[in-house]
Amino acid sequence: MERLHVASALTPPQSFTFGVEGPAVDAAGNVYAVNFARQQTIGKVKPNGEAAVFVTLPGTSVANGIRFGPDGAMFVADYVEHTIYRIDPASGAIAVHAREAAMSQPNDLAITAGGVIYASDPDWKKNAGRVWRIDPDGSVTLAADQLGTANGIDVSPDGRTLYVNESVQRNIWAFTIAPDGTLGGKRRIASFADFALDGMRVDVDGNLYVTRIGKGTVVKLSPQGRILAEIALPGKKPSNISFGGPDGRTAYVTEVENGQLLQFRVARPGLEWQQRQAGGVKAAQ
Repeated sequence: MERLHVASALTPPQSFTFGVEGPAVDAAGNVYAVNFARQQTIGKVKPNGEAAVFVTLPGTSVANGIRFGPDGAMFVADYVEHTIYRIDPASGAIAVHAREAAMSQPNDLAITAGGVIYASDPDWKKNAGRVWRIDPDGSVTLAADQLGTANGIDVSPDGRTLYVNESVQRNIWAFTIAPDGTLGGKRRIASFADFALDGMRVDVDGNLYVTRIGKGTVVKLSPQGRILAEIALPGKKPSNISFGGPDGRTAYVTEVENGQLLQFRVARPGLEWQQRQAGGVKAAQ
């Protein structure tokens, strides 16, 4: 019987810098994470662990969250230049999808089936945060304000709920997504007494996987916020998570303390992986 929730290393220690984040998985099973070998890069890691620099971002840009859109394009949150980049996964060509000076530092991304992006935007100095909506044409709208340090973010399987967590305040909030993309009905579904929250991803059943910096775990929660499992990792500072592998049931975690990518198996596929399979997005070889 396959062993679930047993973490192992995909890349060697210190293959990434202290800024390791992302990750995202393309249709061919390659894992992308930011700051491979040096700051400002995005690394591409094959399923066997072989890694190389995929692209280096322009100017002073340093990336954080990565997601793949419905058409297979890669979107990257650059927290230095307040930019969302669109990157062609085949050629590596980089284009500005959206840029908004009013952002503090866009952190993580969630993308709906219709291609609408929601970006978390923490203001660490003020212990505050917001969520921005970026429409497919690149227009930027403030979607939610008066949050704590907004970080991990994702959309429910039915596309009607946006989940956002707060690193410092250790809350997870759910918003109702209206047909026009506006957010309402804010409600707290979970709160933790200790250890910061960071990356967050949803599986096909709507369960949330959340990294807990300082504790060195990934906690699995039901859509209602009930703890279902907690997975221990080698390293105390997991920053973000994504799903991939041949069946969508491999979780990939970026870990800051050891500067590497970790992996473990789960029972059900990640939602983004399933949506990509259903959409027939072409793989980047």
